[in-house]
Amino acid sequence: MAFPWRKPPSVGCGLALLDGLIWLRMPLPFALDHVNLWLMESGQAWALVDTGISDQKTREAWRAVFSEVMGGRPLERLVVSHFHPDHMGLAAWLERQFGVSMETPRMEWLYGRMLSEDKSQDIVHCSVRFYRAAGFDDDLLAMVAQRGNAYGARVKHIPVFCRCLNEGDLLLLGGRRWSVMLGEGHTPAHACLWCAEEKILISGDQILPSISPNISVWPSEPDGNPLAAFMASLVRFRALPDDCLVLPSHGLPFRGLHHRIDQLLAHHEERLAMTAEAARQPVTAYQLLRILFDRPLDNHQLFFAQGESLAHLHCLMGRGEITRETDAKGVHHFRRR
Repeated sequence: MAFPWRKPPSVGCGLALLDGLIWLRMPLPFALDHVNLWLMESGQAWALVDTGISDQKTREAWRAVFSEVMGGRPLERLVVSHFHPDHMGLAAWLERQFGVSMETPRMEWLYGRMLSEDKSQDIVHCSVRFYRAAGFDDDLLAMVAQRGNAYGARVKHIPVFCRCLNEGDLLLLGGRRWSVMLGEGHTPAHACLWCAEEKILISGDQILPSISPNISVWPSEPDGNPLAAFMASLVRFRALPDDCLVLPSHGLPFRGLHHRIDQLLAHHEERLAMTAEAARQPVTAYQLLRILFDRPLDNHQLFFAQGESLAHLHCLMGRGEITRETDAKGVHHFRRR
């Protein structure tokens, strides 16, 4: 893999990669401490891919971008790759600033809208049941109940309307023609943008250069098989040219798409083999977590790791390699056939 730009832009600044295409980086309050955004010059206005998270530090960074990078010219297009808070979190705020409508796949908009607006206790009850089935003990379940709707706590509002993107839609952004490619696994319908003329892929979280995107089973779809969907999506993206420029949401822009896809597929096959080995004896998803992630995890990372463990178990179930049984307490136990 090759990394044409080794130093990212500072927060609130922009780095011009190509004519009319600017790399922005916004802060995140997590171990993964940044998200990349892509600003494109469109005549006397701008187009943007993704927004950053909804917090004061990011809004302050955006105000610097408005004046120092955008030169006071308005934002006229806002494309959002998926519903996660670091990508869609400031969509409503930017909508209010510029009167711009969000463009995103329908499923991503609906997920974000649903999670941001749900104030009921149903999410708590559903989550406690889900993590009890995964093998969480009473102390962890108390944390789940206190955590409540973690998405709604970070994202207070998602726009009430949007322009819904579909596979194959053509967008004219920054003087370039981009085709929408939808990926699965990380989220239900993650939008990537492909510019065939210049061989540029805005990959979002679907393909990252140095970490694997989180592929998780969540309480909202407790029997889902996102890993199988993710791996199938990677095979489709491998049809793109290997030497294209990939612009990811985390890490550095890179070339070497096929090598990275092969690495990601091999990584998950290795994890699937570890999962199958662990399931020689009955194992819960939480017990598997401690095998797959043998390092300290903060509370934020714990839920992603638990979702990943379930994703690998469900993938093997989908392949017919393991079975699942539920005990009297509602805990799921997985075992090889």
